[in-house]
Amino acid sequence: MPERRQSARDKVIYGGVAEIADNGTARDCVVRDISEHGAHLEFNNAVRLPKDSLRLTIARKGRSVMARIIWWRDNFVGVAFNPEQSYELPGSDLAERLRKSEKKKRQLQRRIKELIEG
Repeated sequence: MPERRQSARDKVIYGGVAEIADNGTARDCVVRDISEHGAHLEFNNAVRLPKDSLRLTIARKGRSVMARIIWWRDNFVGVAFNPEQSYELPGSDLAERLRKSEKKKRQLQRRIKELIEG
C-alpha cells in the first residue's frame, strides 16, 4: 500500500485530551505516533466521534490543535492537524526546548535509519 502521508510519523507515547468540538466533551487518549501534519490516537475503548473535527491537546508537546478526523476503527483514530488553528499552551520556555529536542532526536533517528539501510 503506498504511503499517503505528507511526512513520516514518529512513534511516541504521549498523553492527550481530545475535546469534541460539537459539545465540548473531553476524552483522554494516548498519542501513538505523530508528525507535523497528523497523529494516530488510541482511546481506552471504542469511541464515537463527530465526522468532522476535534481539538487535541498534548501537554507534553505544549500545544493544542484542531484536528480533522481522517479515519477511525474501534478505539483507534487517525487525525490531520489544522496548523492555522494551533496554539501554544501557557508555560515556560521548557515546552519550546523540549519540542526542539524532540525534533532533533527525530532527525537523528531518521539519519541513523538512512545510514543503516544504506
